[in-house]
Amino acid sequence: MSDIQLEMKKAVALKVIEQIEDGMVLGLGSGSTAALMIEALGSKLSNGEIKDIVGVTTSFQGEVMATKLGIPLLNLNAVNKIDLAIDGADEVDPSFNLIKGGGACHVQEKLVACRAERFVVVVDSSKLVKRLNIDFMLPVEVLPSAWRQVQSSLQGLGATSELRMAQCKAGPVVTDQGNLVLDLKVSAGIGDPKTLERQINNIPGVLENGLFVNLVDEVLVGEINNDSVVVKSLKPEN
Repeated sequence: MSDIQLEMKKAVALKVIEQIEDGMVLGLGSGSTAALMIEALGSKLSNGEIKDIVGVTTSFQGEVMATKLGIPLLNLNAVNKIDLAIDGADEVDPSFNLIKGGGACHVQEKLVACRAERFVVVVDSSKLVKRLNIDFMLPVEVLPSAWRQVQSSLQGLGATSELRMAQCKAGPVVTDQGNLVLDLKVSAGIGDPKTLERQINNIPGVLENGLFVNLVDEVLVGEINNDSVVVKSLKPEN
């Protein structure tokens, strides 16, 4: 990660903290930008700037980090609602559809986003794309016993996929749910995210895929303007 990209991530992480109010139930996302947000939240909680919040994390990574910072946590079944969910994204298209799951946490991330009253996405400008899946693979979480069967079914949708392999261990990546991940590529990118999301999730053996459609309330984008880092707010028209 370049120094400039890190500064953009820090800027959006600090900006989104301004939306957190005392007493909120918060969805705490995964990934590098979300980690910076959780770190900033922990600091404001410890010095008393923010009070009485509870977090619902989207990954074991986030749970460990929040616990170290003293952020109170509950699991998804223990809350009636989530006031505000904050998470990053791997890609954001002009219609505010997302690809998430670069960290293999998209199942819990989607559960939290769907439960939230407001879902705010924090990204740097490199994550804005004209069309999803041109440069970033679409993650599909599958049951370990069914990955070959699912892979064959995905070919029927005109997509190629490969089993995601771990970088620091032998064998495939294993999700927090104990499943595997197929990374999918459509040759011309994803033109109809809503339809593809449904088609993939209808394949037996698929738990969830990384397309987030019609869920985003706001995207905060860190970008460079006249050699300075600024944060831009983007919202769907509806």
